[in-house]
Amino acid sequence: MIKNILKSRVMSQLAQWPGEYCIILPDGHKIASGEDMKPKTTLTLKDWATLGHLAHGEIGMVASDWVEGKLHFDGGMRELIQMAAQIVPQNFHHKPRSAPLLQLGVLQHWMDRLNHDRVQSMLDVQSHYDVTDEFFAIWLDELKVYSCAYFEHDDATLLTAQMAKLDLICRKLDLTSGDRFLDIGMGWGALLFWAVENYDVQGQGITLSVHQYEHVQRQIERRGLSGKIQVSLLDYRDLNTSDPYDKIASVGMFEHVGRANMWRYFDKIYRLLKPGGMLLNHGITAGGVGYRQLGLGIGDFIEKYIFPGGELIHLSEVSRYMAHAHLELVDAECLRPHYAKTLWAWSDQLENHLSAAHAALQRAHGPKADAILRAYRLYLAGCALGFELGWTSIHQVLAVRPGENSRYPYRRDHMYVRPMAEMTKA
Repeated sequence: MIKNILKSRVMSQLAQWPGEYCIILPDGHKIASGEDMKPKTTLTLKDWATLGHLAHGEIGMVASDWVEGKLHFDGGMRELIQMAAQIVPQNFHHKPRSAPLLQLGVLQHWMDRLNHDRVQSMLDVQSHYDVTDEFFAIWLDELKVYSCAYFEHDDATLLTAQMAKLDLICRKLDLTSGDRFLDIGMGWGALLFWAVENYDVQGQGITLSVHQYEHVQRQIERRGLSGKIQVSLLDYRDLNTSDPYDKIASVGMFEHVGRANMWRYFDKIYRLLKPGGMLLNHGITAGGVGYRQLGLGIGDFIEKYIFPGGELIHLSEVSRYMAHAHLELVDAECLRPHYAKTLWAWSDQLENHLSAAHAALQRAHGPKADAILRAYRLYLAGCALGFELGWTSIHQVLAVRPGENSRYPYRRDHMYVRPMAEMTKA
């Protein structure tokens, strides 16, 4: 009886989807879009609980079932994600959460602080970014930029769009020769090298990823930039404030800070800046005010398999935390469509090189390779959908530490006037 109800509900959810699909149930029976056709998307369920997850639109749980081998999938990742979008309840991410999250209780606040202490933050970062450099290199661009690109034209390549993003950050910060520039969470160093080689700044970068730190150190030596760039394996909370910076960029890092530490994060940056100094904070933001994570098990899936310790806040909260840290917000830009396009580019690249990706993961993780690869396939494509539909967003927020030396331009022309033809490779 219950199984029949669940089957009917799944069929009803997928009735309007034009895609060709087949869902094979644990008892061998099928739910299909038509008879006598070879479906583009086939799901083989090994556990009846997965049918319940499908029927209730709990796509995070369905994703976990696939990673854990309770579900087998055949077909294209784009078709799978389109199918998943059909079973998601309308406006699920707009439903109020069970607690007023803008006013954290004392217990929740301290739990969040503990979940983002120095040791846990290091473990969380390394569990993701140190999976294996070889794996990331398969689906990132040649510069290994692991953050939202900036597509100046719809037909721009991923590499061109990443170069445009790097230069946009530098122009927004109005980098000039001799500036002391800090990159918090430097990744594989693309922004540092771009800023030093194109704007003649003195660069410093920090990361908690051992793999990224070692990669950037090798690149510094190879490029002969030992006198221009210094990097450290260091938590941002441990940076010395006695010798402040002219400009600071934080790209794809503040998602790991945690709401309970957000004011301290921006206050630390305030103290790291010279009066008049500028911050460019580039990061993923929540799609709704006060939400800790996406529902339907999606946030739990990302927490468990991809980004442990990640926590998103809304743009309005970013502004509020900046203001409490005495940083003046002078510009904000939403890049949500750009990230959807970036994620699809990554997903397509990974899908086109699954054998190489699996081999790289197997060399680094042995029998865990299958689960890791499945998790990343779902993560990239699923997040692309999330950005397309506005479940999550991303913003570049520019702020200034007010002071006598503040020289922020009167107009915004400098952000968008440099043609791509003038760019050099990083």
